[in-house]
Amino acid sequence: MGFFYLLGKMLLNRKNIEFYLTDLETPVGKIINLTLALLVLVSSGIFVAETYNIPDESRTELKSLDTCIIIIFAVEYILRFWSTENKIKYLFSVYSIIDLLAILPFFLGLVDISSLRLLRWFRILKLIRFLDKKFLFGSISTEDGLTLTRTLFTLFAIIFIFSGLIYQVEHPVNPFIFATFLDAFYFSVVTMTTVGFGDVIPISELGRLLTVLMILTGVALIPWQVGDLIKRLVKTANQVEIICPGCGLVFHDADAQFCKRCGKKLPKNQSI
Repeated sequence: MGFFYLLGKMLLNRKNIEFYLTDLETPVGKIINLTLALLVLVSSGIFVAETYNIPDESRTELKSLDTCIIIIFAVEYILRFWSTENKIKYLFSVYSIIDLLAILPFFLGLVDISSLRLLRWFRILKLIRFLDKKFLFGSISTEDGLTLTRTLFTLFAIIFIFSGLIYQVEHPVNPFIFATFLDAFYFSVVTMTTVGFGDVIPISELGRLLTVLMILTGVALIPWQVGDLIKRLVKTANQVEIICPGCGLVFHDADAQFCKRCGKKLPKNQSI
């Protein structure tokens, strides 16, 4: 009993909660944050599945599962707010807004504000918390691979959100064209890449407005992301293989004498 009392007291400590909700190094922190990341993916999968013609029993089970996930997200949001010292700063931070967008549609649904349920598609953005860490991409050893993964995830997240929004807006008024999430996803990809085959066309005013936003986002975002990736690849092409004895970083500038990550002195050029 004494052990469980101490364990509960430790976990209920405000500083401990704040630490474990942001920590990606310790086993407890990894388990908590990996679980939250998986719940985001499961929730996004539920959204997609609900756009298809599935049995009522399965739909009910998915809805119950999604409700449980929402409750977990709500508890997470409350704990983050309660444990942080600067609550005003947290409320207006990017992560707090994303977390709020993830749970707001559920509680708004209780009072039947159906138009604001569009916000539920922004839940995938909760994964942005891990984009500046090697938590989800720990198996990728090179910076180029990590940059490519982040770029692809960013593009996928934006296309996913636009697909969900255009589906939610167009499906009620155009159910034969935007029948499933895949139809909306196809339209989003074609529109954002400015290919524009014209075989799928939104008919509502809000749908057309979203289409304009897709085109503008595609024109601005895709070249920027690809350009950033090419810039990094060119920079890496001018580097050589010098393994740091401190942190294990592989590539450095040819004239580098110290590791750019940990500052440890590098051995002589190991490039072949």
